[in-house]
Amino acid sequence: MISNRALIEKKLKSVPRKPGVYLLKDGTGSILYVGKAKALRDRLRSHFKPGRDEEPKHRLMMRRVRDFEFIVTDSEVEALILEANFVKEHRPRYNINLKDDKSYPYIRVTDEVFPRVFVTRKIIRDGSRYFGPYTDVGSMRQLIAAIRRIFPVRSCRFQISEETIRAKKHRVCLNYHIGRCRGPCEGLVSREEYLWDVEQVVSFIQGKKDRLVETLTRRMAHLAGERQYEEAARLRDEIRSIDTFHERQKVVDDVKADRDLIAVAAEGEDACCVTFDVRDGKITNRHHFYLDGVEDESERDIISSFVKQYYIRKEFIPAEVFLAADVNEIEELEAWLSGKRGGRVRIFVPRRGKKAGLMDMVTRNARLLLEELKIQKTRSEEWIAPSLRALAEDLRLPNPPKRIEAFDVSNIAGQDAAASMVVFENAKPKKSEYRKFRIKTVQGIDDYQMMAEAVRRRLTRLLREEKPLPDLILVDGGKGQLSTAVSVLASLNLTGLPVIGLAKRLEEVFLPGIMEPQNIAKSSASLRLLQRIRDEAHRFAVAYHRSLRKKRTIASELDRIDGIGELRRKALLQAFGSLDGVKKATVEEIAGVKGMNRKVAERVNRVLGG
Repeated sequence: MISNRALIEKKLKSVPRKPGVYLLKDGTGSILYVGKAKALRDRLRSHFKPGRDEEPKHRLMMRRVRDFEFIVTDSEVEALILEANFVKEHRPRYNINLKDDKSYPYIRVTDEVFPRVFVTRKIIRDGSRYFGPYTDVGSMRQLIAAIRRIFPVRSCRFQISEETIRAKKHRVCLNYHIGRCRGPCEGLVSREEYLWDVEQVVSFIQGKKDRLVETLTRRMAHLAGERQYEEAARLRDEIRSIDTFHERQKVVDDVKADRDLIAVAAEGEDACCVTFDVRDGKITNRHHFYLDGVEDESERDIISSFVKQYYIRKEFIPAEVFLAADVNEIEELEAWLSGKRGGRVRIFVPRRGKKAGLMDMVTRNARLLLEELKIQKTRSEEWIAPSLRALAEDLRLPNPPKRIEAFDVSNIAGQDAAASMVVFENAKPKKSEYRKFRIKTVQGIDDYQMMAEAVRRRLTRLLREEKPLPDLILVDGGKGQLSTAVSVLASLNLTGLPVIGLAKRLEEVFLPGIMEPQNIAKSSASLRLLQRIRDEAHRFAVAYHRSLRKKRTIASELDRIDGIGELRRKALLQAFGSLDGVKKATVEEIAGVKGMNRKVAERVNRVLGG
C-alpha cells in the first residue's frame, strides 16, 4: 500500500507553477487552510518541506494535513479574490478570520420597483445593495432614524408593482399623511421620482454630504422655477436636516477626499482591526473587528487578511485606502479594489506629516479596543456565577462547570428527526456556538439512538478539531437517555467527562451509575440553571424540527406542480418569502421571477390559488 506521504509527493508533481488557490485538508476532508500563490507548486512544496524556522502554528497544522486541492487562475488578482471568498465561506481553522462577522448589521436598499431601506443581518444576493457592516449599532440606528426623518422613502413591506397600483391593492398609511412617504403604493409618486429619492438616501448613507446638498439645491431651484413651491420647500427642509446631522462629524482633511483608514493591534491570540470612514474629508464612521487565528502572524499578514475579508462584502470602495503597515500584495489589492469600484483605487502607508498622525490615531483606537477585549476576557475568566458554584457542590464536581453543553431531540413519529446542542458559558447562553443536527442514522421512533447520534457527532468533531471539551454534558431525559450518552462517552474513551440527565416529569437529576435521582432542592439556583439550559435546548430542537417539517411541506406542495423543479422552487420562495407569499402573488408577479415563464406561472397560480 502506498503511504499518504508518497501519494502527496506524487500529487505535488502534477501541480503547475501557475497562480491559483490551494486548500489544505485533514483526513475527513475538512478544510484547514486556504492560501494563494503566484506559483502553486513552489508554495505547496514549501508547506510540505518547511525550513528550520518553521513556526509552531504551521507545524501543528501540517500534522493534521492529509490531502490538498488546488485551483489554477488566470492571474494573481483572480487568486486573491478566490482566496478571500473561500476564507469567508469556510472559515478554516488556521486562517485569520473575522470573529462573528455574520452577526453585524447592514443597511439594505432593496432591488424592487419602489425600493425599501432597512436594517438586516442577512445578505441575500438578489440585486439589493448593502452598506456596512456596522459594528457600532447605536450610530447605525441614529443613521436609520435620520433617513426616516429626512427622506420620504417607504418602510412598509408591501410588494408594489404597476399591477398592484392599478388594482388599488394597497392603501397609503400614516407615514404618507405625516410626510414620511410619498405614497408609491397608490401611484402618488412616479417611479422615476421615487428612485431619485432613493439615490439621495444612498449618498447620505455613504457620507457624501456635499455632493448630496449640491444635488438637492439644484433640484430645489429647478422646482421653485417651475413654481412647485411645496416640493421645493420639502427639499429645503431636507437640506437643513442633513446639515444638522453632519455638523457633529470631525474634519480631518481640507481636501474633500474619500478614503478608508485601517490599523491593527495584536497580542498573543487576540487582534483588533479598526477602520475609519473618511468621506468628503470628514470622519463619518468608525468600525472595529476582532480576529481569530492570529497567533504567530505578523502585522502585515493580519492587515492583508483583514483587507481581503473586509472589502469582499463592501459595496462602496473609496478612491484611497490608508494602511498602518505595508502588505506584500499591494498591487494585487489595488487591481482588485479598482475592479470592484469601477475606478482607480490607491493604497498608501503614510509615514510622515498629518496623514501619518491620522493613522497613529487609528492605531491608538485599535490598541484601546484590544485592551478592552483583554480586560473583558480576564473578568469573564476570573468570575464564576454563584449558580455554577452551587451546581458543582450539588453534583460533587471537582470544579464549577463553566462550559455546559446540553442536548435534546425532537421528532413526530420519527419523521423530520432533529437534535440540538446549546452552550452555556458561565451560566449564560453562547448562541454563536449553538449547533443543530439533522438525524441521519436512526429510522423510526428511537429517541435514545437519536440522542446518541447527536452526542457522538458533537464530541467526535471536538476531538478531531482538537478543541476543548465541555466541563459538563446535560441530556434532556432520564436514566435511558443518560445511559445512552454514557455509552457514547465510553466508546470515545471519555469516561471522565461529567454527564447528567434532567428528566422533565419531576425535574429529577440523574448521575451515571446511580439509580436514584439526586436530592437537589426544587428552589435551588443550581436546579433552576439546569432547567433553563434544558428548556433552551428543547426550544432550539423544536424550532429546527419545525423548520425541517415546514421545508418538506413547502417542497412537496411546490414539487407537485408540473414545471417546478428545485431552482424554480428556490427562486419563488426567495422572491415572495414564503409559500403563503407565492399563493398571494399574481400571475404577472410569478412570471416576473427569474427562470419563470407565463405558462408555468399560470399553473402555479391555478394549483396554489385553488
